[in-house]
Amino acid sequence: MSAAWAAAAGVIALASLVMGLAGFGIGLVALAFLPFLMPPATAIVLITLYAFAFALAVLVQLRRDVEPRALAALLAGTLAGTPLGVWGLAVLPAAVLNRLIGLMLVVAFVLEVRGLYPRRLAGRGWGLGAGVLAGVIGGAVGTPGPPVILYAATQRWSPRAIKANLQAFFTVNQGVILLGYWWAGLLTREVAWLTASFAAPAVVGVVAGALLFRRVDQGVFRRLVFVLLLLSGLVLLLRG
Repeated sequence: MSAAWAAAAGVIALASLVMGLAGFGIGLVALAFLPFLMPPATAIVLITLYAFAFALAVLVQLRRDVEPRALAALLAGTLAGTPLGVWGLAVLPAAVLNRLIGLMLVVAFVLEVRGLYPRRLAGRGWGLGAGVLAGVIGGAVGTPGPPVILYAATQRWSPRAIKANLQAFFTVNQGVILLGYWWAGLLTREVAWLTASFAAPAVVGVVAGALLFRRVDQGVFRRLVFVLLLLSGLVLLLRG
C-alpha cells in the first residue's frame, strides 16, 4: 500500500462521510484534494461513479417523495448541458481542469458564507438554466451540485422533498455524464481498478456519515468543510 493510495483513500472516505451527512458534496470535497494525488480527469470520472452509486442508493429509500414534475426542467437542462461538459473534460489540459475545479470550490465557499441565495426563483427557465449549468460543470469538473442546490433552496419544497428531488436529479445527471464519459473513452481500465480499489473506504465513509447524522453539530462541521474547500480551491487556482 503506497502513501499516495492511503492519502487518496482517506480523501474518498472523508468525501463520502460528507455525502452521508449532508446528502451531497462528495464531488466538492474529493476534488478539492484528489487532483494533488492523481490526474484530474481520472479523479473526476472516479468520483462521478461513486456519486452516481450513492445518489441511487438514497433515491431508492426516498423514491415516494420525488416530485417528477418539479424536476422536468432541471433534467431537460442537464441533458442539454452534459455533452459540452464531457467534451471539455476530454480535451482540456490538466492545468485548466485544476483551475476550473479551484474556481468552483471558491464559488461554493462564497455562496455558503455570504448566503447569496435568492428567496424564490419562479418559472421553468430557472430550472432549465440550473440543469444546463449542472450538466456543463458536472461533465467538465465533476461538481454539478452548486447550481442545483441553489435552485432547490428557492423552491417551495419540503425538506424531505428537497433531499429526494436532489438525489433523483443527481442519479440522472451522473448517469448521463457517465454515458458521456464512456462515449468519450474516459471510462478506462485504470478508472475501473481505482473504483474497485477505493470502494471499501467510500462505503465506510458514507455509512459513517449516515450514522453520525444526528450526533454531529452539522453547523460547525459544515463551516470546517467549506474552509478546507476554500484553501484547496485557492491552491488549485494558483498552481493549476
